[in-house]
Amino acid sequence: MGATTRAGSWPAAYACALVLAVTLTGCGGSGSGGPHDSGGPGRSSDGSAPHRRPSSPAPRTPSPVRMCADLISYWAEQDLAGSRWAGLDWEQKGLSNEQYEIYDEIVQAARTERRRHGAPAAKALIKRLAERRCAAANGATHSSENWRPPT
Repeated sequence: MGATTRAGSWPAAYACALVLAVTLTGCGGSGSGGPHDSGGPGRSSDGSAPHRRPSSPAPRTPSPVRMCADLISYWAEQDLAGSRWAGLDWEQKGLSNEQYEIYDEIVQAARTERRRHGAPAAKALIKRLAERRCAAANGATHSSENWRPPT
């Protein structure tokens, strides 16, 4: 029974030791100053308080207006360039019904602009119109039957 108990408790003891070691070292978090750190946990090599890097802000979810303008601009530029993906339908492009209407009007205006003033002018027009139209429609998301607000 003693041998079985010891053998059976070996994995549990090993797991506890591993958890303790990871907890004490902090998995490379603050306080692990590297191989030249002689100041102990939370100290730099000269014994002073550690230098902390400013924490980066959490990524923000773009607003519906920004997403609308970015989507429409991207797909309108793809259409203007004659990309093989330009022929996807509105759902495949991730557009709402209303966004697709805006996209279609912008592509027509951009084609006219490209004929008159060249491709760079057409791309600039796409960006301007997409931002203006998406802002006026507050992202143009509520017309799709299958659209759901972000949770």
